[in-house]
Amino acid sequence: MTSNKAYILLGTNLGNREENLEKAIEKISRFCIRIIVRSSVFETAPWGFESDNLFLNQVIWIETQLNAYELLDKLIKTEKQLGRKRIGTGYHSRTIDLDILYFNDEIIQSESLTIPHPRLHTRSFTMVPMAEIAPNFIHPGLQCSQKEILDKLVDKNEVVLHISSE
Repeated sequence: MTSNKAYILLGTNLGNREENLEKAIEKISRFCIRIIVRSSVFETAPWGFESDNLFLNQVIWIETQLNAYELLDKLIKTEKQLGRKRIGTGYHSRTIDLDILYFNDEIIQSESLTIPHPRLHTRSFTMVPMAEIAPNFIHPGLQCSQKEILDKLVDKNEVVLHISSE
């Protein structure tokens, strides 16, 4: 079987945020072949809505035999298992958010899935951890490396390295 590489953004701002990330990674590792690299964990303000709760964000690079749609299905199930409640449209606080940023170097545009993630290149909370683990990975649509995208980023929201409470 073909092995696929994907980058997934994890985000959480409710409950025990560190534990939410760890539980999500543990569940993801059960249905993917392996987690290749985990970025550092970063703390950021909410993006697109107001909340007193800061987010923890992390990007993981995985290897899987699932296709992009199967991976999306598993990620949505994982979010539900970890207590994510989808409330209407727009952005809200959440226990966990799992977004596929890239799947190999594919460009997918369907009703249920858009890859590369359509807003990843506009968000510092995504690009800082992405550029940390894969600075030379080329965005298949923009034809720029992650480092180049980060260097040109207009979003200047603060992304702070999170120091674990343990």
